[in-house]
Amino acid sequence: MTLEEIDKEFVLGTYARDYTSFTRGEGSTLYDESGRDYIDFASGIGVNSVGHNNPTLVDAICQQAQNIIHISNLQVIEPQAKLAKRIVELSGYNMGIFFANSGAEANEGAIKIARKYGETQFDKKRYKVITLEHSFHGRTITTVKATGQESFHTPNFSPYPDGFSYEKSIEDVYSAIDDETVAVLIELVQGEGGVQPFDKEDVQKLANHLKSKDILLIVDEVQTGVYRSGEFLASNLYEIEPDIITLAKGLGGGVPIGAVMTRHKDILSIGDHGSTFGGNYLSSSAGLAVLDVLSGLYDENIIDETIVYFATRVKEITQKYPHLFEQDVGLGLMRGIRAKSADILADIVKKSMAEGVVILKAGRNTVRFLPSITINKDEMDKGFERFEKAINNL
Repeated sequence: MTLEEIDKEFVLGTYARDYTSFTRGEGSTLYDESGRDYIDFASGIGVNSVGHNNPTLVDAICQQAQNIIHISNLQVIEPQAKLAKRIVELSGYNMGIFFANSGAEANEGAIKIARKYGETQFDKKRYKVITLEHSFHGRTITTVKATGQESFHTPNFSPYPDGFSYEKSIEDVYSAIDDETVAVLIELVQGEGGVQPFDKEDVQKLANHLKSKDILLIVDEVQTGVYRSGEFLASNLYEIEPDIITLAKGLGGGVPIGAVMTRHKDILSIGDHGSTFGGNYLSSSAGLAVLDVLSGLYDENIIDETIVYFATRVKEITQKYPHLFEQDVGLGLMRGIRAKSADILADIVKKSMAEGVVILKAGRNTVRFLPSITINKDEMDKGFERFEKAINNL
């Protein structure tokens, strides 16, 4: 049987797969089984933050695997404690951290913290969470319900947990708050929703209003966190102090890890929450290595230089092909170009792969770029050269 036949026979068909089989990677370049190279502008949907085969990350994983890969969270885990300390120091916030395995799990933890806060901190129970239309917060039953896209709320998986509502804009959140509202959950840049950043002043105004009402602000930084915005957290870039922040994707550089951090350190008690795998020796050692690499690049202003160059190339493409694109969007190394139709977007994704550059789509009509934060200028140039070749004949 071919690999495609094995996959279709034995793996549940929940993905519209491309059957290019990658066998190795180096930096932001992938190689398939025939040895052909592809420039990776997707980084595993924002996960491979330090690229492929990064020596610091590889060494950390190998060294840890030779000692302990996993014990339970019933014992203290040294790299986990050190990773929590490092995240808190880099964030600049006074918070405690719970480690999970994914962004969805981190958001589940955030919602549980908010629900207990609403149960214990008010005379009357508060439990409602307001999110925004076009948001994406995960694939579990609860985080699907928190996601502000009706296409995810199919009857196939109902009934869903109650207590979630969706507003069209930040401005609409104010009138939606009632005496049962406990939290507002937002992404500062909606990734799956079309690489759409929110206005900084609007976010700051909302944060101040929620604080005045003792309503929690939860910021989903699963995609924007760990330097993708240019700062360690997009919350730092927006100059706000959320009550709860969630991380995942780029934190482990490819090793599954998620984190929920909160300034309400005493809300959860022993037994309130847990994870068998969360923050184990392997994943937290990987996280420490990733932060070592990226914090160094940040301190040397290399991340800023990469962002400026990548953003310039995206804007050039947008302006050069006005018959295909409407505008460029995003911030940091989370970039998009609005195509003029969903059909154009589908053609671009397919033709880009054929030309040897891996890209993503977001929303109805947005080409999405999520390169590794360590991508170099030569890789960017080669990737955009191939991208232009892919769209030239459209």
